[in-house]
Amino acid sequence: MGLLKRVSQVFQQKSNALLNKVEDPTQALDLSYQKMLENLQQVRKSIADVLTSQKRLEAQRAQLQAQYDKLQGQARQAVQQGQEQVARLALERASTIKPQIDQLTPQIEQLAKQEAALEETGRQLNAKIEAFRAQRDTMKAQYTAAKASTAALEGLTGLSDQMTDVTMMMDRAKDKISEMQARSAAVGELADSGVLDSPALGGGGDDIEAALAAGNQGNDVDLQLAQIKAELAAPADQTNAIGAPPAPAAIAASEPAQATTPPAPATPPAPGTSAATVAVRILSDHVYLVPASLRPALDGLDDALDQALDHDDADGFTRLLAQVIELVRTNGTPTDDPAVTAEVVVPAPDTTLDEAKALVSDDANQDASTND
Repeated sequence: MGLLKRVSQVFQQKSNALLNKVEDPTQALDLSYQKMLENLQQVRKSIADVLTSQKRLEAQRAQLQAQYDKLQGQARQAVQQGQEQVARLALERASTIKPQIDQLTPQIEQLAKQEAALEETGRQLNAKIEAFRAQRDTMKAQYTAAKASTAALEGLTGLSDQMTDVTMMMDRAKDKISEMQARSAAVGELADSGVLDSPALGGGGDDIEAALAAGNQGNDVDLQLAQIKAELAAPADQTNAIGAPPAPAAIAASEPAQATTPPAPATPPAPGTSAATVAVRILSDHVYLVPASLRPALDGLDDALDQALDHDDADGFTRLLAQVIELVRTNGTPTDDPAVTAEVVVPAPDTTLDEAKALVSDDANQDASTND
């Protein structure tokens, strides 16, 4: 036996096995019943077509018969009036109509026979359909009962797929419980022997780990403090920009700084701007003219961003960057004037922590090369 023939036989065997597995007898019975109904509908349509043709031929024959009778009457009337030529003409026309009537009569009779035969076929098919429908309902009920009985027996004997899955789940649960019990016993023995307290294992005596944890906690506190300062500065500066009096907390916070820090020399405004605005560029966006009263809020958020960069806090950096961009877009006015030079450059909204570090590193390298 050749290889191709063997492969073909194997494929046929697999296909038959798959079809036998997915075949549903109830669906097959429903399909057969549906096809029988379609055949009955086709027979009824054929009866209607034959009857339509018969009626059309009968109407045509009646029309020709009326013409024939009319010509015969006209011929008789012409003979009575002595018009023999007119009578001859009428009889000639009637003689041409008579063969047509004689041809239509057998055709009508043939159609009547076909109609009767189709009606008998339809009655027989309808009777078969009714008998099959009753048999189909009985077979479907028997199949459903047998299927339910088989499923119940398989469930009782543990042969069904569901019972097999339940048994496997119980076995896995037992294995998991045994594993956890063994692990608990092992950890208990290690705790009793004092091995878990060893610094090498990161136990309670690991003072280096504790120091690192304390340092990280201090860094988190510094970062949170910078964020709070920036958030408090932003609302106060926005209120001053509108014209309302500053909050008492903001005044109290600013007085010590004025007492200890000498006033810085006034910085000239950037080209294209005024002393009342600050030009802020958002990369991949626009340049915005922001009220100068918001400069402290921008500086506070800038310090918080530096803290996030220093502590590798990606979430904090993303949140603070969104606050800066929201502050600039909400209070600033976009401008496309090429004469405006940005005093503050804000990274793009989708800038990551690593990309920001790269920007800062490139900026530092440029400053170093400029100083050299």
